[in-house]
Amino acid sequence: MADNNIKEMLDAGVHFGHLTRKWNPSMAPYIFMERNGIHIIDLYKTEAKLEQACEAMAKIAASGRKIMYVATKKQAKDIIANNANDVNMPYITERWPGGMLTNFVTIRKAIKKMQSIDKMKEDGTFLTLSKKERLQVDRQREKLERQLGSIADMTRLPAALFIVDINKEHIAVAEAKNLGIPTFAIVDTNSNPHAVDFAIPGNDDATRSIDVLVRRVTEAIKGGLAERKADKEKASKDKLKKAANKKETAEVAEEGTSEA
Repeated sequence: MADNNIKEMLDAGVHFGHLTRKWNPSMAPYIFMERNGIHIIDLYKTEAKLEQACEAMAKIAASGRKIMYVATKKQAKDIIANNANDVNMPYITERWPGGMLTNFVTIRKAIKKMQSIDKMKEDGTFLTLSKKERLQVDRQREKLERQLGSIADMTRLPAALFIVDINKEHIAVAEAKNLGIPTFAIVDTNSNPHAVDFAIPGNDDATRSIDVLVRRVTEAIKGGLAERKADKEKASKDKLKKAANKKETAEVAEEGTSEA
């Protein structure tokens, strides 16, 4: 299985790092060799780190908590949005709103503003506004949707962040660290793997590479969600069985009393 995963990563170019002159020395343990002025990442180490990250994220998902996907670079946006939607997780693909985590109360107010505009449209209040006011409200709603629509259902801070390109998303990394929120990330050879809790060494620029790694993470999260669902169903069945047994015991006791 591991060999198949490594072949898939090899085909997707996960092993291609940055130019050697742009490297971060902290990535040295994950670099296999240098070829034509480019660092080559050791995919066996990528696989090991990816497995660790997937196992940890599956546990978070199984506990019912949310993992926020973060990637604002062009080649990762659609991949992140599609995968996050697939497992019903919040995500950020536009500019990271400053204070997204550290000032979450303000972010929630903005989300509520967006929801109040939707309510105005539903109850007809929107139509009582002038044409100019409706235009302003629509523009405000569009802006909020673009920035925060993907986290509209998030009522509390996420339990973890999964990030593509920690250099570009350094504010998200800093905010999560400030709050003690675990961070998982695809980390290229120009980044510091110590900046996050779970670094997955890999090419964070190529679409195919990002897709392969993000899909693996999403599959792990799906596994955690399936485990949670199975546990809840089992608990529900056990509860019904217990109630049935209790009822049966009560009926037997009642029959015994009436016979006496």
